[in-house]
Amino acid sequence: MSVNLEQISKLESKYLLSTYERYPVMLKRGRGVYVYDDKGRRYLDLLSGIGVNVLGYAHPVISKTIARQARLLIHTSNLFYHEYQGKLAAVLTRISGLDRAFFTNSGTEAWEGALKLARAYARENCAQGKEPKWRILALEHAFHGRTFGSLATTHKEKYRAPFAPVLPGVQFVKFNDVADLERNFDDTVCAIGFEFLQGEGGIRPVSKEFAEAACQLSRKHNALLIADEIQSGMGRTGRWFAYQHYGIQPDLVTVAKPIAGGLPLGALLVSEKVSQCIHPGMHGTTFGGGPLACAVALQLLNILEKHKLLKHVQAVGSYLIDQLKKLQKQHSAIQEVRGMGLMVGMELDSPDLAKAVMKQMLERKIILNRTDETVIRFLPPYLITRKHVDVAMEQLGQVLKMQNSGAVSKIFAAGKR
Repeated sequence: MSVNLEQISKLESKYLLSTYERYPVMLKRGRGVYVYDDKGRRYLDLLSGIGVNVLGYAHPVISKTIARQARLLIHTSNLFYHEYQGKLAAVLTRISGLDRAFFTNSGTEAWEGALKLARAYARENCAQGKEPKWRILALEHAFHGRTFGSLATTHKEKYRAPFAPVLPGVQFVKFNDVADLERNFDDTVCAIGFEFLQGEGGIRPVSKEFAEAACQLSRKHNALLIADEIQSGMGRTGRWFAYQHYGIQPDLVTVAKPIAGGLPLGALLVSEKVSQCIHPGMHGTTFGGGPLACAVALQLLNILEKHKLLKHVQAVGSYLIDQLKKLQKQHSAIQEVRGMGLMVGMELDSPDLAKAVMKQMLERKIILNRTDETVIRFLPPYLITRKHVDVAMEQLGQVLKMQNSGAVSKIFAAGKR
């Protein structure tokens, strides 16, 4: 028996933990860059499941792969071989410049694995009779996930405070402040980890100077450089990984969100020198790297390469940024437009305005979201075209004009009552 939005909302309010502020929409299906609600209304999705559905919805090759593999083998456990893990690891190491892979269920698990390997590497390389170093540096505005190690390296107090004390030994460095980085980086640091293009932190790219300083200091102090590519990786920025825009090779890289076309899968990619510190029994997972998710991930990577979608991401991403900058010239409320490829943020001058703009765009059947309070985030599927961008920009321009007249503020205020 089908249920409507009101019925499912009541059911969830009674039985689910209250962890999400959901949009007032119940989605039923998707096709290409569009999703459809329970009343059949179509929405242009410029969020793609928070950066997950890079091939959009109901992609025929992905759907066929899921159906075929589900008939054969969904799960085996990592006590056995299956035909896809090794093949997927080979592709991921080729495109990343790293040497080995470990598969997880999610991005936060991949990040936890990276922190564990950083500590293990420090212990393995510690001089006899000395205490192994264990300090970890992270960045202001960082977001790495919601498990304890990931929380400890996530900057905003609101995420960490309810669960304190979190993993000890983490220190935050001011964003893009090379002097602060140099003050805090010494021989007690075992790793520095950061997003080369921050996602939840507001679509903020690290500067070339900061990235190079972090790399140099890591080498100087025999610490590891960890790149969080959970949101920015797998072609989102127009290259396979955001760090490749900087000409820097990290020691560890975490991947998740889009890797398996919407199925849960993450990966930790590791250099050969770091891989030597891990041995059977030190780390593991029950579900990570199962045959279904890995088979789909291989097909997704093949599609991205075969159809040269990274070039498409670069082209349409540049067009999106250009169009947003045109709007910026017309509307003083837009403080900044920043990003790479199809990972773009538009910073507005107040949280209330950002909430109102997002609400109005949803009412106009365009899905975006707000991050870091004031930033409207664009993470569309890679299949998006200029035509879709034009539709979104026309609607966004109309919403911002309403804001200039005070109409959006009134609408938002009415919604809160």
